[in-house]
Amino acid sequence: MTLLEQYIAGWHAHDAKAILATLIPDCVVIESFGPVYRGHDWVARWVSTWLAQDGRVIDWSIRDLRCSSEEETAEWTFHYTWRGEEQCFDGATIAKLRDGKLSYLREYATTAMLYDWRGEFR
Repeated sequence: MTLLEQYIAGWHAHDAKAILATLIPDCVVIESFGPVYRGHDWVARWVSTWLAQDGRVIDWSIRDLRCSSEEETAEWTFHYTWRGEEQCFDGATIAKLRDGKLSYLREYATTAMLYDWRGEFR
């Protein structure tokens, strides 16, 4: 299992310790909608706050994963509930590795449902 897969497995399990175990202490995690979490303390606060506000990962499926000794990238679908609302979107992660852990993780998300273009925009 790659580091990115371990990170995602921690979210699946709603396990802050498992999530933090994949990250170096001075990590940087950037969510697709803007928040930046710098270091274990802020990541731990974010995870506990998200879980306390009824955040639950229903499914986080990786479709394409590419790895090297310096980085991992993945395309995925994220299905979750937060504050009572169920949502799902496609996205991607770019992760950089250092000292055998994730040092930088940046997520990107689609902003609308994907569709095959047939000459008109929706």
